[in-house]
Amino acid sequence: MDSIFHEKQEGSLCAQHCLNSLLQGSYFSAVDLASIAQDLDDVEGAHMAEGGVDSVEYLRFQEQPSTNMDDSGFFSVQVISKALFVWELVSIPIGSSEAGIASVYPERECAFICNFREHWLTIRKLGNQWFNLNSLLTGPELISDTYLSMFLAQLQKEGYSIFVIRGSLPECEADQLLRLIPAVQTHPPKLLSDDAQSSNQKASTGVGVTQDDLQKALEASRGLTSGYKGDDELQAAIQLSLRENQVSEASEPVNQDELRRKREAFFNRQNPGPTQSSAASNQSTPSEVPSTSKEEEKRELSTAKERVESNTNNSAKTSTSPSCTVVAEQETGELLDSGMTESAMLEAAIKMSIESVEQKT
Repeated sequence: MDSIFHEKQEGSLCAQHCLNSLLQGSYFSAVDLASIAQDLDDVEGAHMAEGGVDSVEYLRFQEQPSTNMDDSGFFSVQVISKALFVWELVSIPIGSSEAGIASVYPERECAFICNFREHWLTIRKLGNQWFNLNSLLTGPELISDTYLSMFLAQLQKEGYSIFVIRGSLPECEADQLLRLIPAVQTHPPKLLSDDAQSSNQKASTGVGVTQDDLQKALEASRGLTSGYKGDDELQAAIQLSLRENQVSEASEPVNQDELRRKREAFFNRQNPGPTQSSAASNQSTPSEVPSTSKEEEKRELSTAKERVESNTNNSAKTSTSPSCTVVAEQETGELLDSGMTESAMLEAAIKMSIESVEQKT
C-alpha cells in the first residue's frame, strides 16, 4: 500500500487533495485551482455585464465575494468539474439518470468523489480493490466490494453528495502493482485528529511511552526489588544500629567516685605498699574522699605517673622474659577496664610501651 498516493489534510485544501488522490499524483496545486476559480468568476462577471455595468444586479455581483473559492482554500464543485475536464473526466451525481445503476452496483465503477460541508474526499479502485483516500485519514483505507455499497449509503445518510467519475483515469504505479499483489490491511488508519491526540498523550510521559506503560514498568520494578537480598541485610543493619543506640541511651551515667576506686585498685595491684595504705585510709575515712576539683586531679595524675615509673623500673630489674609482653598487654587491658581518665591512661600506656622495648633489647 506504500505505492498508493495519498495526501493528508493541510488547511482547507481538501479539494486539491481529492483531485490528486483521484489522479494518483501531484497534478494540481492551490494556485492552479485558484486560477480556474478566477476564470469562472470572470465568465460569470461577463455574463452579468450583459445586462449593463450600471445595473443593480451587476453592481451587487461585484460587491459579493467569489462563490468559487475563498481565502481558506475552499473551491466549489464547478472548480472541481473544470479541473476534471482538463483530464477528460466528468463527475455525475450518483442519483441522476445519467449515473444509471451506479448506486446499485458501485463496484462496477472506477471512482467516486464525495462532498459534505465544503469537504471533499475520493474513493477509488486500484487494481481490483477499493480504497478510501480521505485526506483526514492517516493513510488509505481498504474497502471490500461488499462494504463499498454500505459505505456509500452511510455517506449519503450523513449528508454527503456523491459523484460518479466517468472517463479514463491516468495510469499509475499503484494500480499496476495492486493488480499483481493485492493489498492486505490488518489495522485501519486513524483520523488525523485522533492520531494527533494520541501523540500528545505519549509526549506528556515520554517519547512513545503511554501512562499505562509507565505504570506497568513501576510495578515490575517494585516486584524485582522486593525480594532482593540487599534489602533484608539493610533492614537487619538498621535494626541492629537502633538496638545499640537504645542500649547506649539506657546505660547509667559514669560515677566519678567509682572511677577513682577502680584506679586505686589497679595501682594497688601494681605497687601494693603505698597503694594499700592509701586505700585503707580512703576506706577508714570515707568522708575524706577527694573532691573533683582540677587541682586534685593534677595531683592524682602526678602520683599515678610516679607509681607507674616505679613499677616499671622494678619489672625491668626482675624479669626480662618474653612473658613481659603478655603482662604488659594484660595491664593495658586492665587500664582500659579501670575507667581511668584519658590523661592517666595515656601516661600508663607510654610507660608500658617503653618497658616492652627495653625488655626486647
